[in-house]
Amino acid sequence: MYRSGAVMAWNVFKFCTALRGLGSIMILLVLGVVGVSYYAVVLSIYGPALTSGGLDSFIALIVLVMFHTLLVMLLWSYFSVVLTDPGGVPPNYRPTVDVERGDVDRLNGSEFSSLTTPEPTNARIRYCRKCNHIKPPRCHHCSVCGRCVLKMDHHCVWVVNCVGAQNYKYFLLFLFYTLLETTLVTLFLLPYFLAFFSDGEIAGSPSALATTFLAFVLNLAFALSVFGFLIMHASLVSGNTTTIEAYEKKTSPKWRYDLGRKRNFEQVFGTVERYWFIPAYSEEDLRRMPALQGLEYPSKPDLDSQEF
Repeated sequence: MYRSGAVMAWNVFKFCTALRGLGSIMILLVLGVVGVSYYAVVLSIYGPALTSGGLDSFIALIVLVMFHTLLVMLLWSYFSVVLTDPGGVPPNYRPTVDVERGDVDRLNGSEFSSLTTPEPTNARIRYCRKCNHIKPPRCHHCSVCGRCVLKMDHHCVWVVNCVGAQNYKYFLLFLFYTLLETTLVTLFLLPYFLAFFSDGEIAGSPSALATTFLAFVLNLAFALSVFGFLIMHASLVSGNTTTIEAYEKKTSPKWRYDLGRKRNFEQVFGTVERYWFIPAYSEEDLRRMPALQGLEYPSKPDLDSQEF
């Protein structure tokens, strides 16, 4: 009997362990691109131009300030994604039923004891078949991490981590600053890249010229790819959904967690504006917005019965 579907499904999870090791290589690749760009922009071209005097020195200063500012924000956001736990299900988590509403309230805390046996009569309480634990709303199992992740978006090999409730903002900021940095580096190096195709002589050692050429190509490629990825995630944030949920709800015209663009944005970035562009949250937002913790989410009252 021909069973290609079963074989393909098995092969997908066969490589989950390999993806963990691949992530470490990806971190080195990211740092390698940063290193090549730093050498080309700072050490090879604009750093030496600081001592030339006049307008060239002023332009070089502006370029270096912009480059280093964006680089700091990029690396800060990147390692925040890498080192921040996306959010796991607490071992003592359990929902409770509100008798008046006949609904399930997502609650957590030390006052709730572990639930060892499922309650199949309650259709709205979901259980993970692999973890054998209750799954909070918007929670999904990651086969690479081997656990359920709160508001899981996807597992990203570039950050060796899942992207979920507690590090999604940091991931978006990483994309944002990567796009800005790679776009600016591409523009900074464009005149020197075009010089490769001119008839005149090009100043610099062969290694410096090769690094400049490579840095331009890499940054252009990253800028184009990250731009499309960032546009996609901007659309997801505006609808208060994740990559997984966008696939799951594609047949549903209404989404219970869509609270309007402003509130949807605040569910990821918080309400304090001065924290929007840094990979951190204010104490006020962490205290007032349970969605940032990944266990409870505000939703439309008329769609409260909707659940996956």
